[in-house]
Amino acid sequence: MQPWYKLVRPREEVREGRSFNPDEFAIHLEQVVGGTAPEDYRDPAQFFARTSFTRALREHSGMVLRRLAGKTANTPPVMTLITQFGGGKTHTLTALYHLATAGKKLAKIKGVAELLKAEKLSEVPGAKVAVFVGNAWDPREGSETPWIDIARQLAGKQGVAELGADAKNTPPGTATLQRVFAAANAPVLVLFDEVLNCINRHRMIADQFHAFIQNLSVAMTATTHSVAVMSLPRSQMEMGEFENAWQTKITKVVRRVTRDLFVNDETEVGEVVRCRLFDDYGTEKARRKIANTYADWCFERRDLLPAEWTAVDSAATESKAREFLRERFESCYPFHPATLSVFQRKWQVLPQYQQTRGTLAMLAQWVCHAYRTGFTKAEPEPLIMLGSAPLESSAFHSVVLGQLGESRLEAAIHADIAGPLSHARALDADAKGKLRDIHRRVGTVILFESSGGQVEKVAHIPELYFALGEPNLDTASIHSAALELEKSSYFVRRVGPDGFKISHQPTLRKVVNDRRAALDDAREVEPAVRDLVRAEFGRGASMPVVYFPADSSSVPDVPKLTLVVADPADEWENGGDVRKRISEETAKCGNSPRTYPNALVWCVKKPGNELRGKVGMLLAWQRVADDVASGVLGGEFDRTDKANLKGDVNDAKDAAKDEVWADYRFVVIADKNEPDGLKAIDLGVGHSSAGQTLCGRVEAVLRMNEALSESVGAGYIRRHWPPALEKSGAWPLKSLRQSFLDGSLTTRLSDPDATLRGKIPEFVVHGEFGLASGKESGGGYQRVWFSEHLSPEEIFFEADVFLLTKEIAAALKADGGAANELPPEQSVQDDGAAAAAYAGAQEHETPGAAGEPQLLRISGPIPSEAWNRIGTTLLPKLRSGKGLTIDADFCVEVDGRQAAGLRKDVEKVLDELGLKDQVRISSGRRA
Repeated sequence: MQPWYKLVRPREEVREGRSFNPDEFAIHLEQVVGGTAPEDYRDPAQFFARTSFTRALREHSGMVLRRLAGKTANTPPVMTLITQFGGGKTHTLTALYHLATAGKKLAKIKGVAELLKAEKLSEVPGAKVAVFVGNAWDPREGSETPWIDIARQLAGKQGVAELGADAKNTPPGTATLQRVFAAANAPVLVLFDEVLNCINRHRMIADQFHAFIQNLSVAMTATTHSVAVMSLPRSQMEMGEFENAWQTKITKVVRRVTRDLFVNDETEVGEVVRCRLFDDYGTEKARRKIANTYADWCFERRDLLPAEWTAVDSAATESKAREFLRERFESCYPFHPATLSVFQRKWQVLPQYQQTRGTLAMLAQWVCHAYRTGFTKAEPEPLIMLGSAPLESSAFHSVVLGQLGESRLEAAIHADIAGPLSHARALDADAKGKLRDIHRRVGTVILFESSGGQVEKVAHIPELYFALGEPNLDTASIHSAALELEKSSYFVRRVGPDGFKISHQPTLRKVVNDRRAALDDAREVEPAVRDLVRAEFGRGASMPVVYFPADSSSVPDVPKLTLVVADPADEWENGGDVRKRISEETAKCGNSPRTYPNALVWCVKKPGNELRGKVGMLLAWQRVADDVASGVLGGEFDRTDKANLKGDVNDAKDAAKDEVWADYRFVVIADKNEPDGLKAIDLGVGHSSAGQTLCGRVEAVLRMNEALSESVGAGYIRRHWPPALEKSGAWPLKSLRQSFLDGSLTTRLSDPDATLRGKIPEFVVHGEFGLASGKESGGGYQRVWFSEHLSPEEIFFEADVFLLTKEIAAALKADGGAANELPPEQSVQDDGAAAAAYAGAQEHETPGAAGEPQLLRISGPIPSEAWNRIGTTLLPKLRSGKGLTIDADFCVEVDGRQAAGLRKDVEKVLDELGLKDQVRISSGRRA
């Protein structure tokens, strides 16, 4: 489909921008009569070339012509034209004037010929015409009163003479007026325009003029070839109290013999506009192709569009309904039907709206702008769509606001729709193709559809679909754009389930934005950002979390996976200072090399201020909500805004949480294969409602990148057995655990202690590895476990406890390499059986009668260098008996200034051991 501006040609004055003022489309009847009006209005041929014979104009003209031809059936002698200001009254009067005065010259002009044929007239009946224009008439010699002026126009001096000597002071009676009509010696047409203006300006003759109108109406009833047509305004806004009173009086006088004619015909506005604005509006083939395409698009989506455009009459077939819709598109071309219909559907009852000239002035400026930019910007639109209105032009939107009578919308248009920094333009920054400028177009339609004078000032979603819909554009995109614009705007708000409107009254969002601008980032926003980050990472954390460490000593060096959350001010950039600092803090803890560098998982924020912005908006919403609740705000805002306030606060909170997930997207871990020892993993876009925690998300990504394992297999340990330990076949458990978190192994365990305590007993019982403790000088071990039950509680990560290869463990068992080796037939058994067998094997060493239980108590001071050995050697032996109990009594003297810190450390250790509730801690002075 070709763009409209390549098919149609606007009139010269439109192309050149000379038809922007509504007055350019206002006809002054007295100028037409006096020969001073523009030629387009003065010359009958040119006038009718730009006149569309709408149904209303055909009906009005037909009745007048029949009356002038002497056909009185259904042709009242007096007619009143009633329409809103600028609604076409004077245009109708001018058409009647040209018809009556030009007569036979107009018989072949398009529109007039059809009119005569419809009224069964062979020619236009000639007539004597008198024109009275109230805002142009003033008393002068030879025209001292309105009736003298009219009589002179109809019958010259003879007509004035028929009025009599008192005509300057007394209005004529009905008989006198009939003599004046007779003196005209031809059919008579009297045209009245701006009657109330005359009464208002010449109040001294108001009563006399009123009597004249009354007598004229009666006199006309006695004629068969005469008619009077009078225009009366419909809008109360056009009249003051005085004019309104006289409007009522005149209406009562003429109503007895008149017929009210409503001039504007809403269904034919497209043809009126085309006649006035275009010289040529394309070929029928091109118009039909475009109309068919759009009509098909609409008909296929008729369930989503306003029923008045696409409803199928039960008596009509779908093909007829589709054809009817196509005709509506074609009759409005090059305009989309919604572009023209909105003024009739929504604007016609506005007090300030000039229905014909106001619409023409707006559309003339619109067409001029679109015609020029169409070529310069290669706009692809086949039709002039409602959303393409050039609101960015201050001159155009001034005309729009003037017709709306609401200049206060200026700020709304500038802030939300068409200003250089408007919210719509910001949202459209990256939109392309069919979605280019979609938010601006949606905002423009909302302005036109929700600013009318009807009770419900709302632009409904179906109206947006119809006004903006076109082939290859999904209606869902229109809906999404409307929602996005409303969320960002200061003056656009939701109304009901499917409505939007724009008004001069700001939304609470505008107040929120002002509050946001007043917040102090350093004192208010940044602390709130850190609090939110702590809350999100702490929610359901599955590993220890360290927040915003000031230096490397703030990050503990422990054999357990630890999440380190970088400060929001630290942003991840490859090769930047933040990367360098993380590399240093991963390698060292304070001034010492870090034992477990692979235990650290850093989570670092991406560059940008989005998180600060979202948290700032959350603070602003919360403070506005507090002010509304306390009564400080609220009186000047829409009730809907206040009703939605709680939801807006929750939305702001969700947006801030989501931004934490979106911003903290880089996981940084130790990797000895990287030049600086760090590997960065991009988490991608996250969402707070994703059904997982932030810690869980980090762990999942590490597992996906094979940087973290939940468990470890015997094969993995065999493949990564240190070459230096191949000969001995013994790997100290302390070293094994450290290998998972110091980078020696390619994977890391989130909790090596728990994982190895769970897996080593499995390895031992299945004969995949052995375990030994208490290495002796001769090369053996005090205790060796292999292919037998081993309790997780017997796993200690000490230098004197070893994981043995299968071969070494088997050889040690075969050679009796363990002092307390169990009999082979009892190598694999449950805890109770193993303890009983062990007790039986040692029975000969214990004094007392056979089978008689003995109580073995061990007491005495133990030096600190033997404490670790107690756990790995003595306790496993004692567990072979029954009811082992251990009571501990530790006493140490410390400096008073260090006592509180030490107590806290001890409490933490006891908590980690699960002994917090069993062991008491007391303090006091030494006696």
